[in-house]
Parts: sequence; structure tokens; C-alpha cells
Amino acid sequence: QVQLVESGGGLVQPGGSLRLSCAASGNGFIINTAGWYRQAPGKQREFVAGISSGGSTSYADSVKGRFTISRENTRNTVYLRMNSLKPEDTAVYYCNADLMRVGSPLQYNYWGQGTQVTVSS
Repeated sequence: QVQLVESGGGLVQPGGSLRLSCAASGNGFIINTAGWYRQAPGKQREFVAGISSGGSTSYADSVKGRFTISRENTRNTVYLRMNSLKPEDTAVYYCNADLMRVGSPLQYNYWGQGTQVTVSS
């Protein structure tokens, strides 16, 4: 079964750091493009950061200079390093990725289950 498995969320004080991981499982599937989104209580899900197959990155203005998205293709994993965290970063963070089966041009879009990030003193 193909899925995205997230980890790394938790409770952190303002100014602290966390690193989220998103690993794709399923034989023969690799991550093409990927992104992180978040949803705070009572708000719509919003884009946080994205990374292309070639490593190009993009960020929401609210996280530029504080968050870094990266990928480790040998582990089929995407990361989100979050520094200088603020209370307004509190949300459930979701990984989204286009997965490709090796040898096929077809792509399939998947969402992870979400991981809670809480920034509070």
C-alpha cells in the first residue's frame, strides 16, 4: 500500500525548532514534487513550502527565512526544518506529494495523515 508517513511534530516553545519528515512507502514509488501545508483550528488549509524534483523550493511569505524544505531521494523522504517558531505556526502540518512508479510517467497525488505542531510557552 502506498502512503506518506509523517513524523516530527510536537510541542515547542516560541523561538524553538522542529524538523518534520515525510516518507513515501510502497515498493517502486518515488517522490516527484512535494509540499507541506498546514491547517490551524477554524482556518483553511494553507500552503507552507514546496520542492520540485530538481530541488527548487518555494515558501509562503509567513515562513520565508525561518522554514527550509529539503529532500533526500535515497530515503524517499522530504523534510521541513522549522526555526524561530511562533505561536501562530501552531497547526496540523500535512505533507502532499506526487508519487511516480519507477518506469512510468503516471503520477499519483497523496496526502499524509498530518502531524500536530504546537508552539506555546
